[in-house]
Order: sequence, then structure tokens, then C-alpha cells
Amino acid sequence: MTKPETVGLPPQRDNIAPISFEADASNLRIEGELPRELNGTLYRNGPNPQFPSPSAHWFVGDGMLHAFHLENGKASYRNRWVRTPKFMAEHDAGRALYGGFGQILKDAPAGTPINGGVANTNIVHHAGKLFALEEGHLPTEIEPTSLETLGSRDFGGSIAGPFTAHPKIDPVTGEMLFFGYNAAGAFSPTVSYGVLDRDGRVSSFQRFEAPFASMVHDFVVTEKHVLFPILPLTGSMQRAMSGKPPYAWEPDKGSCVGVMKRGGAVDDIVWFRGEACYVFHVMNAWEEGDTIIADVMQFEEPPLFPHPDGSRTDPEKSRARLCRWTFDLAGNTDRFTRCYLDDVAGEFPRVDDRHAGFATRHGWFASAARLTGSGIGFGSISHIDLAKNKTVRFQFNDGDQVSEPVFVERGKDAVEGDGWLLSTVFRAAENRTDLAVFNATDITSGPVALVKLDHRVPAGFHGNWVNA
Repeated sequence: MTKPETVGLPPQRDNIAPISFEADASNLRIEGELPRELNGTLYRNGPNPQFPSPSAHWFVGDGMLHAFHLENGKASYRNRWVRTPKFMAEHDAGRALYGGFGQILKDAPAGTPINGGVANTNIVHHAGKLFALEEGHLPTEIEPTSLETLGSRDFGGSIAGPFTAHPKIDPVTGEMLFFGYNAAGAFSPTVSYGVLDRDGRVSSFQRFEAPFASMVHDFVVTEKHVLFPILPLTGSMQRAMSGKPPYAWEPDKGSCVGVMKRGGAVDDIVWFRGEACYVFHVMNAWEEGDTIIADVMQFEEPPLFPHPDGSRTDPEKSRARLCRWTFDLAGNTDRFTRCYLDDVAGEFPRVDDRHAGFATRHGWFASAARLTGSGIGFGSISHIDLAKNKTVRFQFNDGDQVSEPVFVERGKDAVEGDGWLLSTVFRAAENRTDLAVFNATDITSGPVALVKLDHRVPAGFHGNWVNA
């Protein structure tokens, strides 16, 4: 184990506080029995600030990768910070140089990178390469075994600007579809859209103007269409320059969703409108004739971000629930409809990715009766069976917190939902983390195996499984 210098981190709360070390651990203790078919690595990513910065939002903490490697019933673990230009500049200075949303502090030395990046939100595998992602910068390539940072990638100069942390991989074509907001600069309404083919070559890259500048965390992809949600969590350079919230909730702008055909041009986007809401994450979407159905985790008001005057949004409305958006492409209307499918508060929805963009029966998400002040205190995992219109839940111990559940199929020919669900669990009473492995369609029976760590994996965002 290697431990960098102590950085005077804040006390742990809701598992948000970072850890101050990088570690390797082999032959981890296992309670129960790991399925022998699980051969590969679960990668997770999340904010883990190297140095405290009082003015910095948690969203812009340095990315730390956590890799659980499972093979033949055994487990090992490794974690590493992503060595972005921001991380390296602060490491060399021995202190924080950035605050706010990546803004350089006034006392930072000359030559501090203007746009250092954090690569802290997701980690995805495409065309044989592993990429750490956050929506403000280009992908950062990672060596899959050592977790060494290999550098930023623009795919031969074919793309520029921000790159989403939520690209979608088509299970049929193998393409990776992506977008980027703020594509013409900070707080601009310009959005980029592109496609990487199955071999990692850029086959399309376009830009368009959205109705207003918005934080667009995720988007929607089906077999035949791409949808861009422009929701009223708005960005404003004027606010940022005057010391007001750079991103703020402006519900009077309503919700706009742009719909375009796969393979089409951004000039042909058709805009649908609805009442104000916010969505960080999409579960799945598909077509039924001339209708597009998208299942999303919808907030009435977003957590973690205020109104333009700095006042808080309503915590009673800042809980996401699974909601179905419906778009009638053949109808004589520009409105889309919304209908909640469940009343359980939750986030981080996932499906069997082999069926992404097509009609699915099963979905999973981290859940809670009520969200905590941080917005991420989930103590249970829920499984929704859309065919039966039924949701079941496995509740962990009081104080325990779960991460996004990741589905792993039993084999390439397994039917949808036949496999396992993997989620890290912060054990509050012991101040450490387990990796829990469930039978994906029988989560109420509890984990079939728990992989035991001696330390915490701090609350993070997203992860993905990569087969050996």
C-alpha cells in the first residue's frame, strides 16, 4: 500500500469525505460464495478531492477509480486517482489551486492549467479501451490493470470540447453515441453530438443550439432516435461573474426535449415541451411504432443546486422517482407526457445493457424512503419488473449506503435479467465497504456473496463491469 501525504480532510459524513491513500489488496475475505462465472472487473469512479477547497462543489473533486477484480471465486481490489492536469498541478503545489466549478484560485501560481479536469463521474470500456469520463472534458484513457492514467483522448483530432459522462453503447451495432453541453464555451447553449464506431473511430460529429444553456447530464438513445433533454437547471456566465450560483433552478423556462433520427442531421431536431422537471439519469428507452418511451429518474426540483438568488430548492420535491416520458411522433402536438411508475425515491437506474435502446422488462436502482441532505444516501436496492408492474426492495442496515447497482449477465446467451447485480455498500457502523453480489431477479433473498474491504470506498457516481 502506498500513502501520499496527509491532506487534512474534513470529517466523514454520509460517506462523502475522501480517502487519502491509494491501495492494492489481494485475496480479499469473502462471505458466502462468489459465482464462478463472474470473471472480470467492476470499475467505479467518483469524486475524491486530493486537497480540501472550501469553495469547490463536491461534483468537481478529483476522480478516484476503484477496481474489484473477480476471478475463479476470488477477489482483489485496487484504487488510483486519475492523474488529470488539475490533479498533477495540485499535487506538485501541495495544495488546492481550484475552487467553484474548476475556477482557478486567485493565489494559484502562474502557469496553473486553466481547464484541468477531474475525470470523476464514470468509467466505460469501448473498442478495447477504458475511459474515465466527466462531462466538462475529453475522455481520459486508463490502463485497465494498473489503472495508470494514459492521457486525454480526442480520437485523432476528430472531436473537441466537452464529452458526456453518459455515452450510450448500441448493443447491436457496437457504436458509442455521445454528446457534450457547453460545447461553445462555459455556459453556452451549444451542444455537440457524435458517434464512435465499434472500432473507436469517429463517424459523426455535429453541433446545434439548444433553447437555453442547461446542465445536461444524460441523454436518451433508442434503436432509431436520439433525444436531448434541455431542462431548466441553467448555466449563466453573468451569475458566475457576479458571485451568484453558476448553475441554478429556473422552472419558468419549462422542459425541452429535442428528438432526432439516428444517422440524421441536428438541423432536423424536433423539439417537444413539458412542465419543469429535472433528470440526472435515464434507465432506458425504446420505440413502439411512432411512439418513443423513455423511463427516467425524475425530480420535480433538482437537489444540490439552488435558485438563481441562492435560495434552496424544496427538499420535498428533490427526490427522484421512476417516471415514463412518452413522445407521440405522429401526433399533432409538441408536448410530451409524463407518468410516474413508482413512488420509491431512488437514483442511478440500470438495465441489462444487452437490451439498451430496446424494450426491457427489468430495471434496478439505488433507493431510499427519503433522500438525505446530500441527495445520495441510498440504503436499499430496488428491482422493478415492468411486465408485472411490481417493485421489490432489499434494505441494508440502518446507516449503510449503497452505490449504483451494475448488472452482469450470466452468459452471452442468457435471457434478459438472468445474471447478477453488483453494488458497493458502505457499512456505517464499521466505517468500511463491502462489494455485494445479488442474484439480479431475486434481490430480496439478499447477497449471495460479500467481498470485504478494510476501508471505505467513498460515495461516488458510476461504474461498469468489463468481462475478463
